[in-house]
Amino acid sequence: MSLVEVETAIVGSGFSGLGMGMALVRAGRRDFVILEKADDVGGTWRDNSYPGCACDIQSHMYSYSFEGNPDWSRLFSGQAEIWDYLRRLTDKYGLRRYIRFGAEVTGASWDADQARWTLRTGDGQEYRARFLVAGVGALHIPNVPELPGIERFTGTAFHSAKWDHDYPLAGKRVAVVGTGASAIQFVPEIAGQVAKLTLFQRSAPWVLPKADGPLPGWAKTLFRAFPPARRLFRSAVYWLNESLAVGLNGHPELLRAGERLGRRHLARQVRDPELREKLMPRYTLGCKRMLMSNTYYPALAGPNAEVVTSGVAEVRERSIVDGDGVEHEVDAIIYGTGFHVTDSFDYLDIKGRDGRDLAGEWRSHGIQTHLGITVSGFPNLFFLLGPNTGLGHNSVVFMIESQIRYALAAMDLTRKHGADAIEVRTSAQADFNRDIQRRLARGVWSTGGCTNWYLDAKGVNRTIWPGMTWRYWLATRTVHPGDFELVAANTGRPEREKVEA
Repeated sequence: MSLVEVETAIVGSGFSGLGMGMALVRAGRRDFVILEKADDVGGTWRDNSYPGCACDIQSHMYSYSFEGNPDWSRLFSGQAEIWDYLRRLTDKYGLRRYIRFGAEVTGASWDADQARWTLRTGDGQEYRARFLVAGVGALHIPNVPELPGIERFTGTAFHSAKWDHDYPLAGKRVAVVGTGASAIQFVPEIAGQVAKLTLFQRSAPWVLPKADGPLPGWAKTLFRAFPPARRLFRSAVYWLNESLAVGLNGHPELLRAGERLGRRHLARQVRDPELREKLMPRYTLGCKRMLMSNTYYPALAGPNAEVVTSGVAEVRERSIVDGDGVEHEVDAIIYGTGFHVTDSFDYLDIKGRDGRDLAGEWRSHGIQTHLGITVSGFPNLFFLLGPNTGLGHNSVVFMIESQIRYALAAMDLTRKHGADAIEVRTSAQADFNRDIQRRLARGVWSTGGCTNWYLDAKGVNRTIWPGMTWRYWLATRTVHPGDFELVAANTGRPEREKVEA
């Protein structure tokens, strides 16, 4: 196949990748390609089609600020509506002409002589790009636990992110492994269909009431006719969510009101004291992602449901033996066990300057970036929703937009100085990581008494942004030239000639 040369290569077509593409179109920079491994856009909102799948951030906040949707049907929209929103914007901005579907990136390497990235895809195609934007996100590699004896199981087993819609659940004995955000949503949807639901719970999550409901017609009419009203509503939602950050970041006493709300919610919906004891969380609210549902507890309190807290000892041909030695006959196993997050970067094959291996360095020395966007030793590489920019309280789309703006500004700085590449200084990256880890050490994710997916194997938080999102907005408003080196290609020049910004 021929080599495809572009100015910018974007990997992924979820909120991050599409947002970057829209920003380039709006800036008049149309020399780019979006590489997508699947056959349609949408990222996690394409892949996760399990029953009940919905966002746990309000719709008017979980959307692009420059593409507000006055017609969201609910306060918290479902998967189909969010996916439709992304596909509609893809068509509005004419992005399909830039997307290569079925193009799974298998590796990328930096050529210092040409000051270009070379990307390889699974179909054997190569792309050469000046700038590489990784919009792959963290929630795209399902985490399927290796249950002892699972290879003997003769029933059906699948992960919530790979939902088997062809398998009829009605009348079946179904085991659910995991109690994360996905399970909270699909368990109530299937509980009324199955003959028996057995939930294997490692730790009970905090489940709060969900203030959801259809948006009235008059509100949608108002938002459509008078956009400032929609923006005002979005702003109110933003600041309501933002207020939670204070408690999450070093002030757990402020979370006690939420814990009282959660305990009352549990007491009202589960009358059986033994079941209620099983479902009572044993860690500080917010240590794991705060979940919301009005139907999860009633589903588990139903006559055909059982909660097992002793773990999985063994899987047999048509059953699961729990940690107490009790055998549970099952026809299907559904994993609600989330995704590889901190270890998802182990799957990256990105070689930077002097052949530096990104995944290897991060495994050895811990994940480190500058602002979650750039990495020392990897010129012209930009992450969207990268390390330490995830949230436990507000919309990640807000963070993505800040990162897109920052990446575009860094590209413009490179062009302005006539340089070939831009690379963050090691000192700037080290300063950022020292500061962020100092602040994260006080956060509930490290002090709340739980095991969560925000922490890496060494117990270091490589996922969450500590504090208010408006502080991140401020930090990414300007690309500080002193944080970067502008690099010339090697061809015909001294090796890594640096032009001080």
